[in-house]
Amino acid sequence: MDDQTRIEIEAAAFRRLRQHLMEDRTDVQNIDLMNLAGFCRNCLSRWYQEAAGERGIEIDKNEAREIYYGMTMAEWKANYQTEAGPEKQAAFEVAFKENVTDKA
Repeated sequence: MDDQTRIEIEAAAFRRLRQHLMEDRTDVQNIDLMNLAGFCRNCLSRWYQEAAGERGIEIDKNEAREIYYGMTMAEWKANYQTEAGPEKQAAFEVAFKENVTDKA
């Protein structure tokens, strides 16, 4: 497989993941993703921001999130985010520290 085809397939897979998380499974909470998988929608938007920066395109965190989410974070939270109990919040603190804090 040539590099261009590989890049196009990887991009298509990313777009499908985004569709799955943003349209098909809006019920899945970011905190659950982070606690189970070590990443969430915010991580994906950050990786998008970092990839843009590597190419000399400056996008701030809020812009990257709006591009990824297709709406502002305030809109996403109002439409889809639910309250997380103390156990989920405690697990999130651990998952965030292990997967994001040391890598950001």
